[in-house]
Amino acid sequence: MPFTTVDQAINLAAKAHAGQKRKATEVPYISHPYSVGMLLLKAGCSEDIVIAGILHDTIEDTLVTEKDIEEMFGKKVAELVTMASEPDKSLSWEERKQHTIDHLSEASEEACYVICADKLHNLRSMVSDYEKLGESLWSRFKKGRDRQEWYYRSLLASLEKKIPGTPMVKALTVEIEKLF
Repeated sequence: MPFTTVDQAINLAAKAHAGQKRKATEVPYISHPYSVGMLLLKAGCSEDIVIAGILHDTIEDTLVTEKDIEEMFGKKVAELVTMASEPDKSLSWEERKQHTIDHLSEASEEACYVICADKLHNLRSMVSDYEKLGESLWSRFKKGRDRQEWYYRSLLASLEKKIPGTPMVKALTVEIEKLF
C-alpha cells in the first residue's frame, strides 16, 4: 500500500527534526509536529492543513525550505507552513512574537488553525511540565512567566477574532487559564 501525503509529511518532518529535542527535555522534537498534526486531524481539518501542521516548524528550525515543501506537497501547504513560521530568527524574541500576533489579522482561517494547534500543544506540554516542576519551569525560557503569559493571551485574543468559538480556541483558553 503506498504512503499517503500525510505519511510523507511525517517522514519528512522526522528526518528534518532528527536529533532535536523539546526545550530542556529529552523528548524527541518530532513528537511536537506530530501532535500538532493529530490535533488538526481531530478538529476535522483538511489533509493540506494536517500536513502543514506536521511541517509547521521545518522552515523555521531545519534545512527544509518553502520551495522543498511546495515541490513535495503543493503551494497551499507551503503557504500555510510559511504563515505559521516565525520570520527572521535574528530578530529579538519580542519582535518575533509581536510579528506572529500581528500577522494573525492577515492570516487565513486555515493558517490560524495551524498556529492555534501549535500553541495548544505547546501549552499542554508546558502545563504538564509545570505540574512536575512548578515555578522552575519558567527558567527554561529566555523570557519568563510574565512575557510568556502576555504572548499566549495576545495570541488567544487574535485567534478569537479569526476562528471564534471553535473547539480549538476553547481548548487554548482552558490551557492558558491552567498555566497562568
